[in-house]
Amino acid sequence: MNEKRPERRHHAAKAYLKESFLNSSSARELRILAEYLEPKSRFDHYRIDDTIVFMGSARILSRERAEAEVLAAERGEGDPEHARRQLAMSRYYEDARELARRFTEWSKQLPDEAQRFVVCTGGGPGIMEAANRGASEAKGLNIGLTISLPVPEFDNRYVTRELSFHFHYFFMRKFWFAYLAKALLVFPGGFGTLDELFEIMTLRQTHKMRKHLAVVLFGAQYWDEVINFEALAHHGTIDRGDLQLFHRTDSVDEAFKIITEHLTEFALAERGAIL
Repeated sequence: MNEKRPERRHHAAKAYLKESFLNSSSARELRILAEYLEPKSRFDHYRIDDTIVFMGSARILSRERAEAEVLAAERGEGDPEHARRQLAMSRYYEDARELARRFTEWSKQLPDEAQRFVVCTGGGPGIMEAANRGASEAKGLNIGLTISLPVPEFDNRYVTRELSFHFHYFFMRKFWFAYLAKALLVFPGGFGTLDELFEIMTLRQTHKMRKHLAVVLFGAQYWDEVINFEALAHHGTIDRGDLQLFHRTDSVDEAFKIITEHLTEFALAERGAIL
């Protein structure tokens, strides 16, 4: 007599636990939504509504590292001309670090704790590291919005751990740059910096971004050499009034003054004139 075998039951995995599905093209919309909802949950938790965004090259070294590179090059361990150029550019690292420190100290003194203007960067090396470092030295929260790239991992240890984000989609990362920003400082940079700058300029020019946003291009000589804004106005490809959408300066003091005055007049006043 044949014994009846026990019925074998199949327990299917829940759809949201299936990695093969979540990583497939069919779930792209879910991944995009996750890069909106997960950061939002953390920003809400830490009551972060306003940021001061720093953009700039990942290749710019701190003065200490640049000086070490010069010494190494003089010993025959590198290109002396390139090392000296890196040393000259290191001033922007130190200026970004100083500005981030000063903004963080200023914002921490505001009477409403929820009204902090938190330093936000792309979370990488160079200018990004400098700004996160300055904010960290002022003992303030700071944000790093990193992006997955086919390059060796970098270590920016100054980002607040709870506010370190890692994005796959560039457009979602740029959304979070723009959405919370009340001020933007753009230091010398390459393709990525230019891409981010011109997207913000386009949003402001077309009034898709209606909030008041202070934009400072730091390093007037660099920007005048790299982008001929006057030529754009001269040839009629932008209105001359569009040149008023940003400021150019080489001064830490002037950049600090422009942005803090703008934030006091607009961002603070619009949320209840707490000063």
